[in-house]
Amino acid sequence: MLSIRDLVKVYPGPVCALQGIDLDVPKGMFGLLGPNGAGKTTLMRIVAGLLEPTSGSVTLDDVDIVADPSAVWSKLGYLPQEFGFYPHLTGAGMLAYLLKLKGIQPPGGMSLKDLCAELLERVNLTFAAKRKLKGYSGGMKQRLGIAQAIAGDPRLMIVDEPTAGLDPEERLRFYRILAELAEDRIVLLSTHIVEDVAVLCRRFAVIRAGRLVAVTSPAEARSALDGTIFEGRATHDELAELQRTRCVTQSLLIEGQNIVRIQEPSGTPPQGFEPTAPTLEDAYLLMMRNSAAKTGDATATATVGAPA
Repeated sequence: MLSIRDLVKVYPGPVCALQGIDLDVPKGMFGLLGPNGAGKTTLMRIVAGLLEPTSGSVTLDDVDIVADPSAVWSKLGYLPQEFGFYPHLTGAGMLAYLLKLKGIQPPGGMSLKDLCAELLERVNLTFAAKRKLKGYSGGMKQRLGIAQAIAGDPRLMIVDEPTAGLDPEERLRFYRILAELAEDRIVLLSTHIVEDVAVLCRRFAVIRAGRLVAVTSPAEARSALDGTIFEGRATHDELAELQRTRCVTQSLLIEGQNIVRIQEPSGTPPQGFEPTAPTLEDAYLLMMRNSAAKTGDATATATVGAPA
């Protein structure tokens, strides 16, 4: 169990990046969902023992990460948002270099070369082991990052914005790798992409402006909106009026037409709108709007899928 209690981080300025975060993260995939500047990366770096909090505690299986960050490093696999690779090295060469830096010792009588080959096979990169990294796609680089993260069989894995910039095929391949890894360890997934959470996470937390907005599951978040979401078409002028008078959760352009989704708790939508099943995108945007309203931040209207 990963336990986070009353975690606060204040940067010079002062800028309060985290404002009293409390979370319990069990084994499996747990999502941390939020927009740009929410504090997700700050939280990830503290959990990884790379950044000291202003106050609060983080423990992994009763080991105090704040007091002794090095104690967690042998149990940690970390894939940061931006991972630097040397383009002139091959995939196998880069992986071997990273494992040496991490101090990973091959088990049993296995050589480092054998360990690299095993890890590359696990992330479906055997075919590109001898290819230079300058020829790798974004998804291949992310899979190489996962290969170094799982070396040493870590108890805790942290993956920060792992699918940003991936094409649909690479994203699906990456989902399967992450789901497999989460079967026997804690995987903390930080993302701004709602689909990542919907596909991978049984539980997730929503964070905005350094505060927790909600801790829930995709099913719970959707069911809370049952009977209140409606969908219809609208012209440009009608959309502007709906945005002024109704709670628009999403406006999608499909085949040149505005398809608008609104929340209407009364169950009485505008003419031409029909009931539809709530999505996690609907729930996420409404959580963010309600949080902004409570804190009086009129500018904090989240856009689903906005950059982190």
